[in-house]
Amino acid sequence: MSINFDLNDLLAFRAVAELSNFRKAAESVHLSQPAFSRRIEKLEQALGVRLLERTTRRVTLTAVGRDFERKVRELLDELDTTLLGIRGVAATRMGEVTVACVPSTVYYYLSQVIRRYHELCPKVRVKVFDASANEVLAAVARGEADFGLNFMGAQEGDLDFKPLVEERFVAACRRDHPLAKLRRVTWAQLSDYEFISISRSSGNRLLLDQALASVPKRPQSIYETQHVTTALGLVEAGLGVAAVPSTAMPGSDHPLLVSVPLVDPVVSRKIGLIRRRGRPLSPAAQQLFDLLSDVKGHRRKGEQVRKSPS
Repeated sequence: MSINFDLNDLLAFRAVAELSNFRKAAESVHLSQPAFSRRIEKLEQALGVRLLERTTRRVTLTAVGRDFERKVRELLDELDTTLLGIRGVAATRMGEVTVACVPSTVYYYLSQVIRRYHELCPKVRVKVFDASANEVLAAVARGEADFGLNFMGAQEGDLDFKPLVEERFVAACRRDHPLAKLRRVTWAQLSDYEFISISRSSGNRLLLDQALASVPKRPQSIYETQHVTTALGLVEAGLGVAAVPSTAMPGSDHPLLVSVPLVDPVVSRKIGLIRRRGRPLSPAAQQLFDLLSDVKGHRRKGEQVRKSPS
């Protein structure tokens, strides 16, 4: 039995799966909306299944459509790899990379690398899936993200974990806060001030709870947020202090925020790149993966975490 569809039909399906809108998807592949609709109908008829559920406002994937979309994405990525090997970068279609990451790595860390990547690959679309550490693991394992940036994954059998940097937790406060004048802060000192914590659903919170289990005097939160970046917003507003990973902090030129190393005990986490074991990345994803790998061992420009005296 012959299947009557072609590469352009798959590209049209990929576009509507991503954008959830027929008009926007048609524009992205330079087709009129009627012509685009005919391509999708042709694909569904050829496969004998419904891939999309259409309403007046939105388009969603059916269960079969979600599974087919993952397979189409892998197929197109493999096609890119083949074309690169035969004719070079100019032969590929416009690429796309999906990176899953914990939110604390995005604002002042991943964003800098993505800026550099965009300068090198201006046509590649980058999707950032910022979620909890467990959700990042799941997204990479299921193939919903090309790779991830996480502090969990070293113990996962089906994932490779490439360490990038080990970072410590620091006290985040305003420049006009009493702690800002100190070279280092103990957890006991931190407990003397109104404290902003991360919720128990966060991997960072789990890491801190384990590390501080035997500390007799530890901070008790008066505010709680889901993400580190939200906690920093509350710190900036003058509502209290927080304990955050150093990569979540802005550089030394930030007008309001400052970080001070936390001690007694020093708590750290290891950030690394995770990817599915034995599965090659698309050329576009590999280039971003390599850029992130290159920052291993280097501090961010302008990082302002103060060293404690030895």
